[in-house]
Amino acid sequence: MSVFYPTLLLCVYGFFSSLRPSEPFLTAYLLGPDKNLTETQVVNEIYPVWTYSYLVLLFPIFLATDYLCYKPVLVLQATSLVVTYVMLLKTQGMLAMQLLEFFFGLATASEVAYYSYIYSVVEPTHYQRVTSYCRSITLFGSAAGSLIGQLLLSVAKVQLLYLVIITLASAAVAFVAPWFLPMPKRSLFFHKSTGVAEERLQRKSKSLMEKAEDLESKEPLKKQDISTVSRSSEAGSGNGGLLEVLLMLFTDFLHCYRCRPLLAWSLWWALATCGYFQVLNYAQVLWENIRPSQEYEIYNGYVETLSTLLGAVTALLVGYLPVSWSLWGELVLCLLSLLMAVCVFVMDTLRNIWLCYSSYILFRATYMLLITVATYQIAASLNMQRYALVFGVNTFMALLLQTLLTVVVVDSAGLGLDVFTQFLIYGGYFAVISVVFLIAGLCKVVSRRRSEQKANNPAETESDSPPISDTSSCR
Repeated sequence: MSVFYPTLLLCVYGFFSSLRPSEPFLTAYLLGPDKNLTETQVVNEIYPVWTYSYLVLLFPIFLATDYLCYKPVLVLQATSLVVTYVMLLKTQGMLAMQLLEFFFGLATASEVAYYSYIYSVVEPTHYQRVTSYCRSITLFGSAAGSLIGQLLLSVAKVQLLYLVIITLASAAVAFVAPWFLPMPKRSLFFHKSTGVAEERLQRKSKSLMEKAEDLESKEPLKKQDISTVSRSSEAGSGNGGLLEVLLMLFTDFLHCYRCRPLLAWSLWWALATCGYFQVLNYAQVLWENIRPSQEYEIYNGYVETLSTLLGAVTALLVGYLPVSWSLWGELVLCLLSLLMAVCVFVMDTLRNIWLCYSSYILFRATYMLLITVATYQIAASLNMQRYALVFGVNTFMALLLQTLLTVVVVDSAGLGLDVFTQFLIYGGYFAVISVVFLIAGLCKVVSRRRSEQKANNPAETESDSPPISDTSSCR
């Protein structure tokens, strides 16, 4: 029951907070008679506020989530969503919509509390199961919301205003759930119980010593790596102050990103997520230019539903792909990043709504596949204590890059380009990512073959130091 109750409430919250029938039609709603905004206002002055607020709030919310023990930040997220949709329903004008985007950025930044709360109230043996529940229910809620919105628009012929009302009602239902969640008594950094900290420290030390013995013939585990983990655990035990927590985070940051495979996957994570956010943020504007909602029936809801479900399926298929990611990971990233670039170019240049929809679905599914692989590969290189740190840093770097891209390309203070030119740049952006990982992959294959040749050369067999494995120093 101690596992069932918080998991059930969190799933209820995740489902209803993700059930947003108005989401696929937000651009059409803002450009329509209800808000009567221009495309320049929406694209160049309103939407960029979400990017800026998300970036500014991410790190403070990350620290506040741990310091306040998750639940208050969940309530804050629920409140922000309600405020967002009340403003979307009631307020008028560009300034009001910019403030709305700020509250939505606050809600998005607070998602860290949703995805980390459950780990503070259940035992580690239940982590895998409760994680699958919480993540799948949000995807299902998002897909259900998009499908409901499209059916109401196409079949029942309701106005877009009513989709906003339904979304607000769903947010109001979600607002109730966090209040009944039990308050955690521990957190990762600020309120870590001494007993748990000591137990984990002993477990890590034992694991590290065993690993050192296993790798003694290859590469001895560096003493500073063990001391780094020990200091981090000691700093995180008890009620650490802010300075101690920041020092621990910085020390762990330096330790984690010395690992080459982790650095490569994190680089792709940051670069690709930046472009992915930009494409998702402005895809509706592109569709609106190709097939105006005031003149034709639009099918954005079906597209979002299908892309979400297909993304979930591709994520599940990752565990069954017969790929040696340690050897071919960079080249796979190259090829699939190139595929994403082609999808964006097709959306931008052919300007056929059906090809545009299909390319968008394929683009999202490819990203979901790769981000799942990246998450798994990074997680395999880390101990449990560093997941939030590395994922948070990767997301922050993606948002930083997205902010720079938004300021230069989208914002009216920068170039303020039209949406077709923007997508041309986004396609080129993914092509550059593909080239970067092509070079990295070729260098890795060449380096590995040289190492194998040296190992097979009789003149080199007397050497005391065989080739170093890519993953031997990741932990």
